[in-house]
Amino acid sequence: MQDRPVTVRLPEGVPLVWVDAVLLQQVLVNLLDNAVKYTPPGSPIDITAELSPYRLTIAVEDRGPGIPAGMEQKLFDKFYRLQAESAQSGVGLGLAICRAAVQAHGGEMSVESRQGGGAAFSLTLPVQKDPPPMAEEDASEEPP
Repeated sequence: MQDRPVTVRLPEGVPLVWVDAVLLQQVLVNLLDNAVKYTPPGSPIDITAELSPYRLTIAVEDRGPGIPAGMEQKLFDKFYRLQAESAQSGVGLGLAICRAAVQAHGGEMSVESRQGGGAAFSLTLPVQKDPPPMAEEDASEEPP
């Protein structure tokens, strides 16, 4: 995190969410990597989670330049970048892939500028009260 102060705020009793852990880990790594790339050295990064009866929202917030008005949805387009190619490495697929991974889990992803400067990337995932049902196996069948 390159000596950045990181604050994590999670509510008590956050339930497990049925997701592909590797994909969602990659989404969070990408958001944190972007926060480091596109903000001034030493600026803080906040990670928060909010729980509602059916949804869990996770936000990664920074104190960089923010998102220009009208560009909030464009950032998630394939190959789109706010900064010139020479300014940062990559081809502009990271956020498009993140959004696709979150949508594959029945969730949504968005970004908005923070009051006081910076960007807030949020991903919202459905919360299931019970695990999905599993098909019952016939106990009389022999395993292959």
